[in-house]
Order: sequence, then structure tokens, then C-alpha cells
Amino acid sequence: MTRKTLLPSLATSVLTGWTALQGLAATAEPLPPEPAQGVTAGQGLTEASTLRRLALEARAQALEPALRDALGEDFAGAWLDAQGTQLLVGVTSEAGEALVRRAGAEPRRVARSQAQLERVMEALNTHAREAPPSIHAWYVDVPTNSVVVLAQDAHLPRAQAFLARSQGAADGALRIVPSSEAPRPVYDVRGGDPFFAGSARCTVGFSVQGGFVTAGHCAPAGATVTGYNGVVMGVVQASVFPSRDYAWVKTNASWTPQPWVRNGSGGNTVVAGSTAAAVGASVCRHGNTTGWMCGTIQARNVTVNYAEGAVTGLTRTNVCSEPGDSGGPWLSGSQAQGMTSGGSGNCTSGGTTYFQPVNAVLAAYGLTLKTGSTP
Repeated sequence: MTRKTLLPSLATSVLTGWTALQGLAATAEPLPPEPAQGVTAGQGLTEASTLRRLALEARAQALEPALRDALGEDFAGAWLDAQGTQLLVGVTSEAGEALVRRAGAEPRRVARSQAQLERVMEALNTHAREAPPSIHAWYVDVPTNSVVVLAQDAHLPRAQAFLARSQGAADGALRIVPSSEAPRPVYDVRGGDPFFAGSARCTVGFSVQGGFVTAGHCAPAGATVTGYNGVVMGVVQASVFPSRDYAWVKTNASWTPQPWVRNGSGGNTVVAGSTAAAVGASVCRHGNTTGWMCGTIQARNVTVNYAEGAVTGLTRTNVCSEPGDSGGPWLSGSQAQGMTSGGSGNCTSGGTTYFQPVNAVLAAYGLTLKTGSTP
């Protein structure tokens, strides 16, 4: 049996499914307000047009795989128009156009099928290691029925050699688009993760707008710090030790400060604020050497006489710590308390640890603590 003899029955099944989807949409519960509000605000739409768009998107998600199966090699991708009011489907045959119309979508006749474009992509992916830095990205662009290659300079010899691997340049499947993107990975800043300043290893305290806070004795102002992955995080903007023990690091574009602290279960605790806990309250901390430890607050506004000099305004706890834990976050519930300063003992025999209250560094440098809410 040929594909052509299959088309009528397939069209009927797609049409039946589409009709059912339309009926379901008419009786569906209202969409949750959060997505609708986000689309309305982000795209400047009215509430009514937003709801229509989201309803169409929901139907399109169900229809696209059905059309993909029914059209087979004739399928050339599906997309919403610029206004978000119509589902467009690329096809390579007249029979495919008829099927798409019967399913309630709008066909667009194109030269290449989705499968053909994906074969071009596969060829590029196979040789991805040969792509020079001037080639930034490549992808199937269904509205233009092409494989887009984002490139800073596609005329360089290495770029030309890479593009020739696609076997799609000859028939126009490749479309070179000038780009200055230079994509890079973006990493999260999270309290409790390690960072390095020269040979010193410390722990991130809390994320703030534009960076993070930690202990002042970890690094002086002007020092460059790197993350757990060896990627440069940024530069210490200010640091105080002794007298106080705090510093703040301004992170670069490779890092995104998050309102999180690494917790004892391997997940994240969301920081909700920085209300100071009372003496006797439970408190927990995370350090990259000893992990998650808990105890109680024994005293506040303590002056500790380190060998380097006295530090005032610290909080005393019965929690242990060890080298490398310095700068790490302390929480009471979801409230940020401070960053590890120092102490005595260890986590084998027990000990005492002092932390620098976080509100002091926020006030000193006009910083805003990154906060969130637990889902």
C-alpha cells in the first residue's frame, strides 16, 4: 500500500482528533493565571488575546505530532504565525496541503521536508568539534525552511570547511546569519558552593543582586575569584578583616546569583529573608569541607580575638566547622543569618563556630539579598 492510498484515512483520523481537541478546548477549565499573566506582560497582549493564544498553543501541541505522523516525508515543520493566531504547517506536496487544511491548520508549500533539514543538522552535528569559534550555533528554522547557521565570520577557511560538511549548501538549505552572540554557559551562584581566591578555598555565603557575600578573611578587595568549575566568577569589590569579617564579590556575566543555599539533602533551601534569630534558636550551616551541620545560637554580638586582630559583632554557636567552610551560609529556617568566620575544634571531636551576621555586610555596602519563595 502506498503513502497516497493511506492519506485519506490518515486525514480522517487527524481531522477527527482535531475536532475532538476543539471540543475539549471549548469545555476546558480556564488556564492558570500565572502563564497568562506572564505572556500578557511579556508580549504586550490583552488578557483576551493572551487566553486565545494560549488555547491555540495547547491545541497546536497536540496536533503537531499527529500531522507529523500523517504526513510522513511530506511534513516540513509546524509553527505559529507572528500574531500567534494561526498554526502554520510546512508541506512538500499538494496532497499534504489538503490534509493540513482538513485538520484545521494553514499549509505552507516548501522545498524541503523536516527530515531533509534534520539530515543537514545531523551532518553538522557529526562534525561539531571542527566548528571554529566564529560559528556560534546552528538549528532548523522551520518558517524559512532552512538550517540557520549563526556565524561571526562564515568566510574564514575553517568556517567554510565546516559548512561544507553539511551537504546542504548546494541546494540552499543552509542560511548564514551574521551573529555577535558568542554564547557561553551560565552558572548559578549558590550559598554553600566552593570558590577559590588564589590558593585559598572558601565557601559562597549568600547571593545578592550582582554577586555574593562571604567572609572577609577569604580574599582581599581586588582579588579575582573562580568557581567550583574553574570558571572565573568575578572580583572582590570590598573586604574587611579584622574588625569585621565580610566581603562581597561582583560576579560576571557567566554567573547568575540565585536565592538558594545548598542543604543537607543535596537540594536547595530557598532564602526568604534575613531576620536575625534569637539566642537559643536552631541554626544550620553549609561548608564545602564538612557539608551541612546544625546546632543552636549561644550568644550574639560577640567579640572574638583572632591572631590577626579582634572581630566584633559575631554570633557564637555550638556547631563545628573546619578550614574551607569559611564564608559559608548560616540559616535559621529560611532566614539568612550570616557567614562562617572561625572557631575552635573540628567536626570529629566537636567545636564552636562564630559567624558574621549577614545584615551587617548588606548594610555596609548597600546590597540587596536575593530572596525567593518555596514552591
